[in-house]
Amino acid sequence: MDPSGTLSDGLDGDNVYLVAARGETRIGFVSLTPPWVGRYSLDKYLTREELPVLTDEAPFEIRVLTVEPHWRSTAAAAPLLMYAALRWVAARGGRSVVAMGRTVRSGAVSFEVLSGSVPELTRTVAERHGRILERLRTRLDWRLDPPFAPQADGCEHGGAFFSAIGTDFRTLTRRHEVVAADVLDAWFPPSPEARAILAEDPGWAARTSPPTGAEGLLAEIAGVRGLPVESLLVGAGSSELIFRAFGRWLTPRSRVLLLDPGYGEYAHVTEQVIGCRVGRLRRHPRPHRLTPRRSDGAAGAGVSRGADAVMRDGQDDGQHLPTPL
Repeated sequence: MDPSGTLSDGLDGDNVYLVAARGETRIGFVSLTPPWVGRYSLDKYLTREELPVLTDEAPFEIRVLTVEPHWRSTAAAAPLLMYAALRWVAARGGRSVVAMGRTVRSGAVSFEVLSGSVPELTRTVAERHGRILERLRTRLDWRLDPPFAPQADGCEHGGAFFSAIGTDFRTLTRRHEVVAADVLDAWFPPSPEARAILAEDPGWAARTSPPTGAEGLLAEIAGVRGLPVESLLVGAGSSELIFRAFGRWLTPRSRVLLLDPGYGEYAHVTEQVIGCRVGRLRRHPRPHRLTPRRSDGAAGAGVSRGADAVMRDGQDDGQHLPTPL
């Protein structure tokens, strides 16, 4: 303790602090040490040989969970701070966490290193404490950058890939270690001619926006393929085309039948963005055919009969676009 009466630590300047408050009154806080700091508080007590998880998994360390004495009788304070720490770590691509736990028995204190997988802890929290978290969510002014709850509708193409890498620029080196399996990026390198043109003046390319309507690209494709420009539509992948097309085809009064599992944007756009009436038909891995009798069993009474659209994806024919009826 220094003359000012405060305790300090060499990691204080590198740690991230999440704070819970009621108005201007601080209730508690929790500290996080990101792996890019290069050291942990646990290094003061154990070697990396004794604790290989620090080197092998590059975890985030959760430290100094503190709740003000007046608020310790509030059951939600400490769990809320730990949950906030888990969400913050997950949003930065963290795959594991470590912490020093302690147990007090008859005045004797025992310390134990705790570690866990972020995805497993997230599932456990949702299964065991989902109702409590939902009550808290309605009462909180949540100011962290990640959303309070993980996205649940499956519309995360590319999201899981960058969650594994980490959205912080300092973790982009992980891109060489992660296989992108949640988004269909091109599996071939860009055209040598295109790379050569971009390399001529990368500064101009980096600060200049392309034509909004991609007129030049459309004209080139039309000329090469011998098609009228009016028959072409370009977009940044299937997801953008789904957002644009569904907004033209469907309204909140539309009835839609989704074949699950399917492309995540189908459920996200129809339910969350447009607000359609949606029914679901669960598919099995083996080859199948959609028949009127089978569609009658879809979850969502009244949707399968007279549906305005049936959403099917590339499991059948390599296409992501829906089939309007």
